[in-house]
Amino acid sequence: MSGSGEFEAWFRLLETPRLGPVQLRQLLAAFGSPAAVLRAPPSALKGFVAPALVAALAGPKPDHFDERLRRACEWLDASPGRRYVTLADAEYPPLLLQTADPPVLLYAEGAIERMSAPSVAIVGARHPTAQGIENAHAFAAALSREGLVVVSGLARGIDAAAHEGALLGDGGTVAVLGSGPDEPYPPSNARLSRRIVERGGVLLSEYAPGTPPLKENFPRRNRIIAGLSLGTLVVEAALRSGSLITARLASEAGREVFAIPGSIHSPQAKGCHALIKQGAKLVEVATDILEELQLAKPSAIEAESLGGHDDEADAESDGGEPTDPILRALGHDPATLDALQARTGWPTADLAAGLLELELQGKVARLPGGLYQRLMAA
Repeated sequence: MSGSGEFEAWFRLLETPRLGPVQLRQLLAAFGSPAAVLRAPPSALKGFVAPALVAALAGPKPDHFDERLRRACEWLDASPGRRYVTLADAEYPPLLLQTADPPVLLYAEGAIERMSAPSVAIVGARHPTAQGIENAHAFAAALSREGLVVVSGLARGIDAAAHEGALLGDGGTVAVLGSGPDEPYPPSNARLSRRIVERGGVLLSEYAPGTPPLKENFPRRNRIIAGLSLGTLVVEAALRSGSLITARLASEAGREVFAIPGSIHSPQAKGCHALIKQGAKLVEVATDILEELQLAKPSAIEAESLGGHDDEADAESDGGEPTDPILRALGHDPATLDALQARTGWPTADLAAGLLELELQGKVARLPGGLYQRLMAA
């Protein structure tokens, strides 16, 4: 899988210190292949890179090169489902190729054809609300059942929920890593990463095996998430969120940006509201995304993307509100026990018992800070 000299030549260029992706692509365009770049005399290279880089390319291999190359080759050769894809390969994702800064080489494990299939990115907070988790899962499931691939970053919270939801449909999912492909991050999602591959999805990284999950890797990872996708859906995000970077990169690449609105009191909704003010499309159901992308409208997808509805278990009044007095008092914004007691006038013990019952029924979620939140399906 790793080949003999071809992969080593690609790896050698990528491991050359201070050789950035723009210069690397210029060299490849000028000389045709990594091997040709490495064979070129210094006099030919001088027209494209600075003297220090000429010396680096013509000089000895970088420190620890052989060890890193061995680790990469061992990872590639350990499974027939692993391979590398370069800018020169027909399998390189065409949408990603159209972006301003496409990765020169990608490490992939799984069904690589997913990388080129129509897809939507779903991203959001690492510490979302219970409703955010439900929304990410439901939207991903609905889109995947319509054959769209769901792309995300395997992070905790919204990303993980999106991958889980996507596994319920035929579209599947692509997880883009901010670490080497042999070290999916965070470790708590290791089982999820295995399920993604087993269920016909893809783990994808531009970082060589052995690369740790460095903080600076993740903003660059986000450009791949946005670049693979027709559009990016932000489920929940604070104002200083990496998800907003993904949304910005999607917009700069000419792709659609979608955002789910939330409570005006929730910090996790501030980023989505900011995106909507800047022109992102407000979405309430998966159909909103499909219509904007001019894809076929599915049947009954609205209920799917909002978590479904059970008339018998969740009887509503004529105005569309639930008949349960606690749910009516809770509304759609998180509230404390004291606030609910003031609204209902109930004794604390009775109110706490009612909230516990609703929580067990999956209609209310307990949030940090003593807050309770009504789930959308309730």
